Amino acid sequence: MSPNILLLSIHYKYAKMIFGGDKQVEFRRVRPRYLNEGDLILVYATSPEQALVGVLEVEKVVEMPPKKLWKIVKDKAGISYECFQKYYENSQTGFAIFFRKPFSFDSPIKLEQLREEWSDFRPPQCYHYLKDREINLVQSIAKCDILNRSEKLKVYQTELLPQS
Repeated sequence: MSPNILLLSIHYKYAKMIFGGDKQVEFRRVRPRYLNEGDLILVYATSPEQALVGVLEVEKVVEMPPKKLWKIVKDKAGISYECFQKYYENSQTGFAIFFRKPFSFDSPIKLEQLREEWSDFRPPQCYHYLKDREINLVQSIAKCDILNRSEKLKVYQTELLPQS
């Protein structure tokens, strides 16, 4: 069974921290409906980057009151307690998406390029589950297999290697 692939907009600052290894959990006030261990998150970094920057593998999703949530995420959050409190202000429940294996694309896929190849592309306000056609399109543009991030697609390797 293939994993769900979720397109998620993440503030540029936090996307940079994720792929730099300083943030190992993403916070949400709304839980994506179908997101389980092994599913993938395609990261769209917001302005000023405005690009697809990489893929994360979901380790687990935790739901609990923010005060309890902070106790388990504080060392992985990449943000201060004050920032965390402000984000969850007036929220009864917080969601933390723990991830592993962050994989950044060789080159970010800029919004302009996305819209050239994927005419109806819109960065999601909350989240968007990718359809097979959209997955194939992203893989083609990124020149990598987002399902098997550790290896480039053989077809693309062949294109990039000099022929003897």
